Amino acid sequence: MMKALPALLCCVMLAASTPSLHAQQDKSDYKVGERLPQPKAPAAMQAYKELTWEGLVPKNWDPSQMMKGLDLSRLSDSDPRAMEALEKMRKAWSEAPVEPSLNGARVRIAGFLVPLDAKRGQVKEFLLVPYFGACIHTPPPPANQIIHAVAVKPLKEVQVMSAVWVSGTLETARSTTEFGDSGYRLKADMLAPYQ
Repeated sequence: MMKALPALLCCVMLAASTPSLHAQQDKSDYKVGERLPQPKAPAAMQAYKELTWEGLVPKNWDPSQMMKGLDLSRLSDSDPRAMEALEKMRKAWSEAPVEPSLNGARVRIAGFLVPLDAKRGQVKEFLLVPYFGACIHTPPPPANQIIHAVAVKPLKEVQVMSAVWVSGTLETARSTTEFGDSGYRLKADMLAPYQ
């Protein structure tokens, strides 16, 4: 149980930070926790507002405040305070607030794709997450860092953790999936490989 708490805290730090990455056109082997650089949109895509993952988080939300005064190095696996802290963090992430001003916004965002319904090689619904490995190799990010997307047309030949650009209309709507809770839903008009 105690091992899950540091992993969860590691993900809090990953979700809250913005590591700088070097833009590489052909990069196909991402590392767990790695984020995509957000270059300027081409003119054809400017009907959509360029959105960063940090823009999905309300400015006053700081989940690390729950951990203030708690020295994790002094807690054992069976310490009720460790279990209580883990449960508080899970609840805070599941109920993470969204940015209400984004409801109905036409946005374009880069992220990693986690298919939810692969049928006959086609995907209609997927999660878009901010860093490689989220929801698959690591605990899920907070709900305000997961977008539940529904493609207008089924996607063909997509793979788990594909790096993609997604454009569409965003709404503040919660959903629960086997991979994590999302705070946003996106009607995905366009999807393109990340470049």
